[in-house]
This record gives sequence, C-alpha cells and structure tokens, in this order.
Amino acid sequence: MDRQNLTLLTDLYELTMMQGYFKNKNANQTVIFDAFYRTNPLNGGYAIAAGLEQVIQYIKELHFDQEDIDYLASVGVFSQDFLDYLKDFHFSGSIYAIPEGSVVFPREPLIKVIAPIAEAQLVETAILNIINHQTLIATKASRVCYAAKGDGIMEFGLRRAQGPDAGTYGARAAVIGGCIGTSNVLTGQLFDVPVKGTHAHSWIMSFPDEYSAFKSYSELYPGACLLLVDTYDTLKSGVPNAIRVFKEMREAGIPLKNYGIRLDSGDLAYLSKKARKMLDEAGFPDAIISASNDLDEYLIDSLKAQGATITSWGVGTNLITSKDWPSFGGVYKLAAIMGPDGEFIPKIKLSENTEKVTNPGNKKIYRVYEKEDHKVKADLICLADETFDESQDLMLFDPAEPWKKTHMKAGTYTLREMMVPVFENGKCVYESPKVMDIRAYCQEELSTLWDETRRLVNPHQIYVDLSDKLYKTKIELLDRMHQEA
Repeated sequence: MDRQNLTLLTDLYELTMMQGYFKNKNANQTVIFDAFYRTNPLNGGYAIAAGLEQVIQYIKELHFDQEDIDYLASVGVFSQDFLDYLKDFHFSGSIYAIPEGSVVFPREPLIKVIAPIAEAQLVETAILNIINHQTLIATKASRVCYAAKGDGIMEFGLRRAQGPDAGTYGARAAVIGGCIGTSNVLTGQLFDVPVKGTHAHSWIMSFPDEYSAFKSYSELYPGACLLLVDTYDTLKSGVPNAIRVFKEMREAGIPLKNYGIRLDSGDLAYLSKKARKMLDEAGFPDAIISASNDLDEYLIDSLKAQGATITSWGVGTNLITSKDWPSFGGVYKLAAIMGPDGEFIPKIKLSENTEKVTNPGNKKIYRVYEKEDHKVKADLICLADETFDESQDLMLFDPAEPWKKTHMKAGTYTLREMMVPVFENGKCVYESPKVMDIRAYCQEELSTLWDETRRLVNPHQIYVDLSDKLYKTKIELLDRMHQEA
C-alpha cells in the first residue's frame, strides 16, 4: 500500500465496537487479547512466526488523520463526540510477542496485547492480516527448503502473488523461512535480502538463434551465467549450446563461477540426469543445474527420490500463494479484563468445538528442551506470574487428555521463555533484526525439531501443554459457567 498509516485497515465492526466501548463502558478498561492459531498449516508439525516488524510499524503509525475522520463521518454510524475522541487516538498499551523466525505451535499466543479495550479491539484485524499472511508463507518456504535437502531455493512468485503487498511481504517471509533470495527487487531494496534471477525465453527468442542469445548473455553477466536451455530443444539444442558458450568462456580465461543451466519444462528428473551427464563429459562437473516449473515441496521431494541432479530450485506460484493451503487460521481472543483492584480477571470463550475453547488469563510460554540434544519436547503455557526451576522435576500433561503425563527429571531439560516485550506503555522497546539475521535464527530454531516433526506427511505433533495452575483456572471457569447457565 502507498500509505504508511494503515489505521483504517480494519473491519467496520472493530470501529463500531470501539464506539460502543466509548459510549457505554469505560473506554480505558485494560484488557488482554491473544493472537494465536488452532491448527498447523499444510497438515504440518509446526509453523514459523513472521510479520512482527510490519506489526510494529503499523502500531507506531496508528492514528486517525483528518481525512480518516471525515470519511468515518460520511459513513453515517459514528457520533461527533466519538469522532472527536479519535482525533487524539494513539496506542498506549503493551505488546508481547514471539520473535520472528521462531518455530511455533497451535494454541500458544504469538502476540499478546495489553491495552485499553478500545485500542486492543481496533488493532485486531491488521495484526491478524499481517501475521497470518507472513507466517503462512514463511512456513511454506521452510517446508520447500526442507524438501530440497540443502539445495538453494530462490523465491520468484511475484507475478503470481495476490497483489504487490502479498508479493513483497510474501517474499520477505519466504526468505525468513529459508529461501536464499528472491527475484523481487523491491523486497531486496526494502529488506536488504539477496535478489537473484536469470533470463526469460523471450531473451532467446529475440536473437537470430539460441547460441547468439547465450553468447550475448555470457558477455553481459560472466559471473552469473545461468542459461535457460528449454526454449527449443533441451538436449539437442539448449544444453549443447550452453556447453559451447562455457567452453568459449574457459578458453578466453573467464573464471567459471556461479554458472550453469536452468530447466523450466519437461520431465525434470530425466532431463537433469541427461544434462548432468553431458555437462560432466564436457568438463563442467561444477555447473549448476537449476529448475523451475510449478514446483512445491512434494514435487521437489519426488524429484530427489528419482535421482534428479538438480542443485538449485526456483519456486514461484505454489510458494508465494501457498496454493494448497491458502490461509493461516490465526485468531484474536479476549483472555482477561483488569478488575478494580488492578488484577486481571481471566475470561474464557466456550464453544461446541473443543479446539475453540480458549485459554484464559494473562499468560506466558516456556519452551521445554531435552537437555542432551536440545530438541523441543513440548511448549508449556502458564500464567504470567508462574516460574519453574530447572533443578526441580517437571510434570507435563496433555490438557485435552490430562491422564497423559510426561515426567521430566531435574537436569534432563532446559526452559526458555518465548515471548519478549515489544511495546511498553505505548513505546516500542524492541528492535527488529535484519531479515537475513532472522533467517539464520530460523534455521537454528528448525534444528531443534526432530525430523519426525518436519516430515511432509503425517508429522509428529509437538505437545502444547498447560501448567497445572492454568489448567485449574480454566476448569474452574468452565464449571462456573456451566453452573450459571
């Protein structure tokens, strides 16, 4: 979007509720909202948190311009005193979040907002819009990179993305998830990430013949000479012409580095194996074989199993749109309201669907690692005033089936608190790392997962447990609500 101030990037009911709070309740009543998701996307075993930097920018710019207020007046549902109140509106609350690049799991708060209810209500839609999109794409990218088994993945889906914002911020998220770069130049400029690319079939077709096109390209970009070989005939024309150009470069004393061919159609397994043989026999065993053409994690995994000799992958449409799982199910729910004594009163949402019953109260998250191998054992959601001592035994249990228990002996586990302060009393106290640093952190995070959790099909699910104190609070609220019903 062109405008920095995204205050009106919200659903109308957020504003009508704000007016209701302003008219009928104490608009400054402090509350807690949690943003979380219920099911891992892509039938996977985890998600990758992303989008926090854009949430921070949104909160910093949160205010109503006069043109915003004039527009809201024209809608015809807002009173003048409420519109006057909006003139001096700004975010004065606190926000806690799990850092970008973190591995995350269902039902745990990715973002916690503590603020006057009017402020906390307004930011719901934009926070979900930003976090849902980037977390989805970062997660998809991490799966694609896992399937590639260490090969480089380049994101180049801009032309197929659902608009400029989705293409630009989606590319950012894809790099966080593990891509080595993007074709999106604007993303490269905005977020200081590598931009990469080769050339199109039109480049070849604009020359009298394929060899001339390759030759001209090699003269322009001798240090990044990746030639698209499938415009006419991959094995009879494209690869032989590429080899001819590589030989001429070598004879001219031009260093051959970051060079090779790209396949964009046909049977990629068969063609890559044939092309590899031709390149090796010609004396170019280090030539890159890159591939594109509607790739995703499942096709890359299949090509690997077939012995494809591809070492670099360009992934577009299926990554930037997360085509097989197009939305991330993040939600934003009220968890507590501050009482007259300054203490938070836990609140709970009931539902006929068990997974939609919320976890009440002011909460924080501990990640539990097995000490020996530093792999994730479970996540533990507890109340904000709870602490745990690693020198003591720890009992974990499944809140959905509480008879399932895991006893962690002292000295066999380590704990890490996952949420960090981002805003305190309206002031930003967190500096977002550079995207490539977030990417590196994400790789460290993914290394703490067992392969069983990362596998593409039927992965092992990490348990997200509740502390005994939080679980009892939840049960007491449920019992009380049933008695009052």
